[in-house]
Amino acid sequence: MTDPDEVARELAAKSLAAGDPTGWFEPLYGTGEVPWDRSAPHSLLVRWGEKQAPAGHGLRALVVGCGFGRDAEYVAGFGYDTVAFDIAPSAVKAAQERYPGSPVRYVVADLLRPPADWRHAYDLVVESMTVQSLPPDLHPAAIASVREFVAPGGRLLVVAAAESGTPPAPPWPLTPAEIDSFAAGGLAPVRVEKLDDRWSAEFFR
Repeated sequence: MTDPDEVARELAAKSLAAGDPTGWFEPLYGTGEVPWDRSAPHSLLVRWGEKQAPAGHGLRALVVGCGFGRDAEYVAGFGYDTVAFDIAPSAVKAAQERYPGSPVRYVVADLLRPPADWRHAYDLVVESMTVQSLPPDLHPAAIASVREFVAPGGRLLVVAAAESGTPPAPPWPLTPAEIDSFAAGGLAPVRVEKLDDRWSAEFFR
């Protein structure tokens, strides 16, 4: 049996050694065995949705690093006009195949070089465990990019691993300072919680 976590670490190490910190995602998704694949949307996203019950009709949402699409489908269920992106074409294709006829628009895009017209364009932005998949030296740029997606009056939901010892990377868990750094460029914190080994944070522009 192949360990998906070990495969991810090996692919990431090779990609980083080659100077390409995002190049490992496509071959990993191409294997069809992704360690963070889930049978349901992330529990902390569901927790937020059940508490807030947002009325998304007439509003736009963006799901960062959508993978196979479970979080994006959940967000779209609230009525948001939802765009979900991933850097790996295989992930986008798999999401489209898993959810034929979905209202979600799945697209290939790079968090570090996103389309210019996404700036301040989304009423809800969901960043679930994507920044942590990048090495720490890229966290500031990735966090800044996520912030820029949020429209005036919009909200950002962040779910991430918290620091807990020194587990094999990836992921590279977010530090308290990194979570706090989402609150910049016009974004203010609504809540920041550390729940066991996970961050759940919400910000408002």
